[in-house]
Amino acid sequence: MKYASFLGPTGIVAGVVRDGAVLPLSGGDSVDWAGQPTGLLEHIASGADAVTTGEEVPLDSVKLVAPIPVPRRNIICIGQNYVAHSVEFDASGFNATAGRGIPDRPVVFTKAPTTVIGPNDVIPAHDELTQSLDYEAELAVIIGNTGKNISRDDAMSHVWGYTIVNDVTARDIQHAHRQWFLGKSKDGLCPMGPYAVTADEIDYRDVLIETRINGELRQSAKTVDLIFDIPELIATISAGMTLLPGDIIATGTPPGVGIGFDPPRFLRAGDVIEMSISGLGTLVNTVGAGGDQ
Repeated sequence: MKYASFLGPTGIVAGVVRDGAVLPLSGGDSVDWAGQPTGLLEHIASGADAVTTGEEVPLDSVKLVAPIPVPRRNIICIGQNYVAHSVEFDASGFNATAGRGIPDRPVVFTKAPTTVIGPNDVIPAHDELTQSLDYEAELAVIIGNTGKNISRDDAMSHVWGYTIVNDVTARDIQHAHRQWFLGKSKDGLCPMGPYAVTADEIDYRDVLIETRINGELRQSAKTVDLIFDIPELIATISAGMTLLPGDIIATGTPPGVGIGFDPPRFLRAGDVIEMSISGLGTLVNTVGAGGDQ
């Protein structure tokens, strides 16, 4: 099933997407899908039916927001999880830990919840801070069931669904601080959406990820090429740490990001970014001018 969150007359509403329309869930704007996914998400993850109001709202008449607009915790992210991207990152000169080669364990970092914006939102340029804003298309996992010390064999039973994340990065800040949090966590640097799709509809092992910048294809790869697959990521992250419903894990980006070119091709004001993943739709955002903060 496909879900979307959108702005209703009294706040954010969650709904089921079907045939070009969104059907608000019963009590949609009273269920705290935005701040505490323990409302709607735990209800659905428990196996309960997603009951709609019966009303159909045309998708093109609503303002979509991120499927989980205000995550209660940082987005968990994986770096250098495709061989070719790891190589291009090392070669770019922006990796402060370059020379260590292909990771032998998942490289884990986080992005602040305030980075999240929705489809068609403007990505802040932050040009007072950076001149090297870059894009990264990623398949993101949405956790549905609480778990700790989850085994690889049991990992997928904790997955509720998937969405698209653009792990926008200020490369110069990422490099200067020798860690990634600050370069990844400026406000608005995590476009997400347009939908959240339940795990039963997606074959996570073989989905196609593509990015187009102003119509030009830059990234194209399948998740079969992940160094560490989703069960391995969940097992690693949950070792000694409880995963909660609504937690988001961005699984890493394929090659073809801006730093992979010589010279680098960083994002500029007005650039249109289109990120598509099989079964999840297309996430579209535009980079703002300096004043669009």
